[in-house]
Amino acid sequence: MARTEPGATGPLRAAKDGVRIAVRVQPRASRARIAGPVERAGGALALKVHVTEAPADGRANAALVKILAKAWGVPKGSVRVVAGAKERDKVVHVAGDPVALHTRLSAWLAGLDPRRP
Repeated sequence: MARTEPGATGPLRAAKDGVRIAVRVQPRASRARIAGPVERAGGALALKVHVTEAPADGRANAALVKILAKAWGVPKGSVRVVAGAKERDKVVHVAGDPVALHTRLSAWLAGLDPRRP
């Protein structure tokens, strides 16, 4: 079984002013999509997201923010990459009420089908 931080729900964890989610980005994908949770080295979970943009000039990060904001129904301005801006493994912060966001995004994560293409 995959390890997670205490109090975390898979790749999701509460923060003082929102929630943070571990993300693994696949740039230059044939189509943009959220693939679902994946296990990284060491057993930590991350949300795998495919973006069509190249990892240059922040384009892949901007595409990541756009796809996550749309999927979660939040403004793009409330989603930002806070760690790993130049790496495939990133931490994304979603600003807002931590309890409400954690509850909503935990339910969203639980609803993802890891077998979907």
